[in-house]
Amino acid sequence: MLTVSLSSPIPLHDQMVAGLRDLIAAGTLATGDELPPVRQLAADLGINLNTVARAYRELTDAGLLASVRGRGTVVIATVERASGPRAEERKRIEAGIAAAFNDAKIAGLSRDAVETIVTRQIDRLWKQAEHA
Repeated sequence: MLTVSLSSPIPLHDQMVAGLRDLIAAGTLATGDELPPVRQLAADLGINLNTVARAYRELTDAGLLASVRGRGTVVIATVERASGPRAEERKRIEAGIAAAFNDAKIAGLSRDAVETIVTRQIDRLWKQAEHA
């Protein structure tokens, strides 16, 4: 389900947030699904429980998760609530995509290879929603 790399230069918290967002976006985690308790997930991943709590808190602030009495942390939405100006969010997303494209070009991937990757990711996230 969720994995982190202890040897990655990406902070564990960021890996967790990105991983959980990916699971929600892909539909692997749906509204109503329960997440493991903080202590259990921290133990399973071999990381500090504060790192897990911080990731859960960030996704709670984004409106994707909530703490529900008797159930723990639950997915409550598959779309973030608007927390700031949409233009800023769009700029952040565009900058992330631009950085990924820059990395692909520097790595020597062809335009066709990048288009294939992009198409696969679009299909993974949006085509399944069209069939739901």
